[in-house]
Amino acid sequence: MSNGNGGEPRKHTIAVLVENKFGVLSRVAGLFSARGYNIESLSVGETLDPTVSRMTLVVRGDEFVIEQVTKQLHKLIDVIKVNDLTDESHVERELVLMRVNAEPQHRTEVLRTADIFRARVVDVTPLSFTLEVTGDEEKIEAMIELLRPIGIQELVRTGKVAISRAPKTRVKKVEDKRRAPQSQDPRVVGFAD
Repeated sequence: MSNGNGGEPRKHTIAVLVENKFGVLSRVAGLFSARGYNIESLSVGETLDPTVSRMTLVVRGDEFVIEQVTKQLHKLIDVIKVNDLTDESHVERELVLMRVNAEPQHRTEVLRTADIFRARVVDVTPLSFTLEVTGDEEKIEAMIELLRPIGIQELVRTGKVAISRAPKTRVKKVEDKRRAPQSQDPRVVGFAD
């Protein structure tokens, strides 16, 4: 049932390319909080170009609100590109570290569960295993629910990162006007080559 202003609220995964500058993160996050929308997940990291960062936000809202926020993001001077990946074909992952009880009677079950979910044991103490698991939200939630009865001591999540399965158009290499010209000496090799 539609509420007349853009459908029912749902989770949106939004990728934002921004200039890697001080204060950009707070301005982008501020656009959502100013409209009363909580960011459920936020991850930020450099791209191949160290002057550009990519933010992946997961936010719940109806189509109208997400469209309005996306338009406002485009107006921020340090924002290069905004892409709502929600309805596009994309791959998404999240990393979780969890410390679980490893009493002798539960060790086999914890290791079996970790194996099923392709989790890695990254630390062991006499009373706990620390597991690392990467996957989509459903996989992570399923593993948490299976290990909860055994006892999860602590859990840390990175937030979602996502990437389109393929670009909409063929990517062309374009010279970036923000950088100084590269050396023409063929012996000089850099990351941009």
